[in-house]
Amino acid sequence: MDKQGNESNHSKKNNKDVSLDDMNLGSKSISRRNMLKALAGVPVAGLLGFNLWRKIDFDKEKELRTLKELGLHELQNQKTYCHKVGEAHITIGIIGFGNRGRALAQGLGFLHPKEIEKRKKNNTFKSLEQQGDLNVSIVGICDVFDLHAQRGLETANSNLWHKSNHSVKRYLTYQEMLSDKDIDAVIIATPDHHHARMAIDAIKAGKHVYLEKTIAHTEDELNELYDVVKNSNVVFQLGHQITQSTTFKQAKEIIDKGVLGKITLVEATTNRNTPEGAWIRHLDSNGNPKPGNEDEIDWKQWLGQTPYVPFSIDRFYNWTKWFAYDTGMIGQLFTHEFDAVNQLLRIGIPKTVSSSGGIYYWKDNREIPDSLHCILEYPDRDLTMLYSANLASSRKRGRVFMGHDASMELGNTIRIMIDNNSTRYKSSIQKGLIDTSSPVISFDPNVGQIDALTSATAKYYADRGLTNTVINGKEVDVTHLHLREWLTCIRENRMPSSNIDIGYEIGITSLMAHRSYIEKRQVSWDEKNKRIV
Repeated sequence: MDKQGNESNHSKKNNKDVSLDDMNLGSKSISRRNMLKALAGVPVAGLLGFNLWRKIDFDKEKELRTLKELGLHELQNQKTYCHKVGEAHITIGIIGFGNRGRALAQGLGFLHPKEIEKRKKNNTFKSLEQQGDLNVSIVGICDVFDLHAQRGLETANSNLWHKSNHSVKRYLTYQEMLSDKDIDAVIIATPDHHHARMAIDAIKAGKHVYLEKTIAHTEDELNELYDVVKNSNVVFQLGHQITQSTTFKQAKEIIDKGVLGKITLVEATTNRNTPEGAWIRHLDSNGNPKPGNEDEIDWKQWLGQTPYVPFSIDRFYNWTKWFAYDTGMIGQLFTHEFDAVNQLLRIGIPKTVSSSGGIYYWKDNREIPDSLHCILEYPDRDLTMLYSANLASSRKRGRVFMGHDASMELGNTIRIMIDNNSTRYKSSIQKGLIDTSSPVISFDPNVGQIDALTSATAKYYADRGLTNTVINGKEVDVTHLHLREWLTCIRENRMPSSNIDIGYEIGITSLMAHRSYIEKRQVSWDEKNKRIV
C-alpha cells in the first residue's frame, strides 16, 4: 500500500475522539516524529494544535494557556465535507464547452480520453481518483463552436466510473436543449453576457441550474433572475466554490470564535503578470491564432443581444476584454474575493462603492482596466473592504482580515498574527506567551498534495484556495465538491451554499463596482427600490 493509503487507514482509525489533552502535548519525552503520527488523524484541529505547540517550544502549560487565550482549545475536529450521492440518477446538459465547461465536466467525473492518457503519463491523475461516482450522465452538449461541441460529445462518453446508458446529443441552440424533457439539470458555462438570460429560461423550463460566475451582466437581468428562482422549485447553485475548501471552513470557525477581535478592515487583492492572466488567449504557444472561423462558429448566436460586430478570433477567445460581454477583473476576479469575504462575515451588499483605475500596461484594444481599485463601505458594520488588482505584477499581496486583536491571511493557507497592541491578548503578550513578530497559527492542509499546475492562471486560483483542497489526507477538487453539493440538494430538495440570495449579493455588489468605474463616481444601493443609484 502506498503512503497515501497508509495515511488514510491511520486516519480512519484515529479520526474520532482524539483531543489535544489526550495527546499529552506537554510530555518532554514525546518525539517530533511521534507527535506527527499522533496528529495524523486530526485533519484541522490537530494541525492547528501542532503548529501552535511547536511554536512555543513544546511547553504544555504555555500551549494550553495560549489555546484558551485564543479561544481555540475547544475546536472540534474538522469533519469531511461530503454529501451523499443518493440513488436518483440525474441527467445533465452543458451549455458552453470551453475551458470552464471542460473543468465542470471533469468535476462530474467526465474526462476526454486523450486527457486521461495525458494525465496518467504526467502523474496528475491522482485528484480525479479521489472524487467518486456522482451517479450522473451528461446527455447534452450545446456550443456555438463545432470543435468545442465535438470535444464535449467525446468527453460526455468518457465517464471515469461507469458506462452511461444514455446517448449524448449536440444541441445547436440552448433553447432546443431546454425543451428536452429528458434533461433534469443544466450547467451554464458560456461567456458572461449570456448567463442570466440562459439561467432564467432554464428555470422557466423547470431545469435545475448550476451557473458559472458572473451571475448577471445587468441590474434588470439580476432582479428578474432572482424573482424567477424564488418563485420556482428548482435548485440554483452559483459557481463560487471556495466554501468547499477545508481551509475556508477552518477560517470561518476562527472568525466565529472571535479570535481576531472586531474586524474593521478587509483587504483582498489580485496580481497577475502574464498575457493569459490579462485575457490575451487567442494565440497558441507559437504565436499563431487558435482554431475558429465563421464556418465553424455561429457568430450571431455567440453575440446574443449585444451589438453586432464583425467576427474576430480575438473577441471570441478574449471576450473578457470588452464591456459588452463582461466586466473584466470585477466579473472574473473580484467576484471570487467578495464571495470569500461575504461567506465568512455575511456582510451583504455594501452601502456605497467607489472604483478607480485604468489601462496602464496592456495597451491593446481592451476596454477593461488592467489596474483596478474598489472601496466597499459598510457603515452599519463599522467595516470597509478594499479590493486592489493589477495585471502587470505578480507580487503576492493576499487576502487579509484585520481585527483589533489579530489579523488573518487567508488563501490556500491560513496565517494568524496577533496584533502588538491587542487589548484581548495584552497580558499574554507582556508575559511573553504570545510572540507578535511571527504567525501564532499557520495552517496548510495542502502541503505536498497539489498536482502540477500547467498555467499561471491555474496557479493563481490554487493560491486563492479555489481549486483543490485536502480532506482526511486526500486531495479533492473543490469544483467537484461544489457540484456534488448541488446534486445532493437536487435529490433532497435543499438549498445549496451558493444559492440565489448569496448570488444576488455578489451580483449587485459587482455591478455597483462596475458602475462606479464606468461613471467615475461613488454609487449607493437603494434597498427599498432594489436599484443602484
